[in-house]
Amino acid sequence: GLIRELGKIGRLTRLSGPAMRLEIACRLAAELKVGDSVSINGACHTVLESRRGCFSVLCSAETLDKTNFSGLRVGEKVNLEPALTLERGLDGHLVQGHVDGVGRISARRAGPHSSTIVVSAEHRLTRYLAPKGSVALEGVSLTVVDCRRDGFSVCLIPHTAEQTTLGAKRIGDLLNIEVDIISKYVARHLEGRS
Repeated sequence: GLIRELGKIGRLTRLSGPAMRLEIACRLAAELKVGDSVSINGACHTVLESRRGCFSVLCSAETLDKTNFSGLRVGEKVNLEPALTLERGLDGHLVQGHVDGVGRISARRAGPHSSTIVVSAEHRLTRYLAPKGSVALEGVSLTVVDCRRDGFSVCLIPHTAEQTTLGAKRIGDLLNIEVDIISKYVARHLEGRS
C-alpha cells in the first residue's frame, strides 16, 4: 500500500467484452517485464508489454465492474506500486490489489498539518472497518479515523497528498476501496461458526 510512483495514462483502448487496454507512462516501466504484477490505483494487473518509459495492461470485465476504471481518461495520473517481494521490507498493511468496491468522497476538511477525507460506502464494505484499522484507497495504505455504517474517514498527511492521486481528489470522486484482508478472514470464520 505504499505508492512508488505516479504514472500517466498515455493510451486507453476500449475493447469488446467489455475490457480495456491501458498504456501507462512512468519510470517504473524500466523495472517491469511481461508477466509481472503491478497495482494501478489499487487494482492488481499483469504487465502485457513493457518498453522504455511505458507499460501496458488489460483491464477485464471484472476490474471494470468492481473499480472506478471505466471513468479513467488519457492524461490522468494513477498510483503505481510493483508487487511486494521478499527482499523488500513490509510497510503499510497487507494490500493484495483486489479491490472490494468503490466509495465516493462526501467531504474534505483541511487542517493545519493534515486533511481529512470522508468516504461514503456501502455497509458490505464498512462492516470490515474499525477505528485505527487499515484500509486501502486507490491502493494507498491508510488508517481509518472513524467509521459508521454508511462511510468512514481517513487522514492524509501532506506527503501522502503530494505523492499520490489522493491529494487532487475532490468531493464526488469515486475511490477504489480494498478492506483489510485479516478483517475479511475473521468475519468469514465467525460466519462459519454461527
